[in-house]
Amino acid sequence: MVTYTGADTPPFRLSMLIYDRRYRSLTLQAIVFILVMLAASWLIDNTLRNLSAMGKTLSFDFLFRRAGYDIPQQLIPYNSDDTHLRATVIGLLNTLLVSILGCIAATILGVIVGVLRLSSNWLIARLMTIYVEVFRNIPLLLWILVCLAIFTEVMPPPNAYRGENPAADMILFDMIAPTNRYTAIPSIGMTNPPGTLSLGREGISWAFIAFAVVIAAAWTGWRVLRRWAQRVQDRTGKRPRTWWISLAMFAVPVLFLTWYFGLHLIPPVLRGFNFADGINLDNAFVVLWLALTLYTGAFIAEIVRAGILAVSRGQTEAAFALGLRPRRTMSLVVLPQALRVIVPPLISQYLNLTKNSSLAIAVGYMDLRGTLGGTTLNQTGREMECMVLMMGIYLALSLIISAGMNIFNARVKLKER
Repeated sequence: MVTYTGADTPPFRLSMLIYDRRYRSLTLQAIVFILVMLAASWLIDNTLRNLSAMGKTLSFDFLFRRAGYDIPQQLIPYNSDDTHLRATVIGLLNTLLVSILGCIAATILGVIVGVLRLSSNWLIARLMTIYVEVFRNIPLLLWILVCLAIFTEVMPPPNAYRGENPAADMILFDMIAPTNRYTAIPSIGMTNPPGTLSLGREGISWAFIAFAVVIAAAWTGWRVLRRWAQRVQDRTGKRPRTWWISLAMFAVPVLFLTWYFGLHLIPPVLRGFNFADGINLDNAFVVLWLALTLYTGAFIAEIVRAGILAVSRGQTEAAFALGLRPRRTMSLVVLPQALRVIVPPLISQYLNLTKNSSLAIAVGYMDLRGTLGGTTLNQTGREMECMVLMMGIYLALSLIISAGMNIFNARVKLKER
């Protein structure tokens, strides 16, 4: 018997880069990559030539010069003598704050509206439909301006809360006072403060560190408990009841720390012409957060509704046949399965909300666009550098959000064999 070695793997020839399907795709990808790199190099070279013709060079030294302007809302210490780099960090933190709070609030609102839109109550379902259609089909910028007009024209001034018979009343158990200048909310106080961990100009409260450590430990213990319960179920066929242990693991340490540090709410109190003791949120932040929440919540509601409708009706009927009530059927049967359909488009909405936060310039909120892309750009004249930095930062934020949500999606998606 004669064996022809190498019959399945003919020798490589240059013509195979075009005529062989195994190499043709690699050839096309290499050509496209080279063309893209050539276009990018031409663009960069042309930009540098134009800057040189204007007497400018590409430099980021301006980041270390004195900023010279104030930022109303700051999460870390800042004053006008700090550098443009620190002002940029302040703006980035403000962007992250409004984006994170907006994503949380829009998700809660969207889930509620999406579920209620499928309600058998005709009036509730139609009201939710009107909300979704109205907010989804009007540009976000208009909603931001509408919210700004409401807060500046309708809300009372701070002195309207003064006197025995004030013209305005605080809301939510006399804890929140919306005004036409700011919104006063309660702050968190401690009767037994443990001090702070100094990190230069910044400091982190030891109480915050203690809560973070306790919650992380409880989370780790909860995961160990789940794995133990799964092993018991695999071995015996019965899953032990662990919900009360899980609840105790989170609640007991948190309640103990709350009691030990004496955490309590400090309501805002009107003193003179302004509220004190609480936190006075700039209305620019409140307006932007409210508009982003209402606008994105309408899109998330449609995503939730589509996800619920994607679940087979037989699942709901089977749950009813087992005696589950509609509320528990929705929370235990329908929503967990709908989550696999909801999460992928939800990632896009989180990305949109983060990028839409750059419309903060319309209300004067000093986010990344207002600091680096606004005052810093105008003062230094470094428009190219500021734009490159902003594009890089927004790109990094989007990639981080997308990566995080994709990891979550991989954990909840339907596993197919």
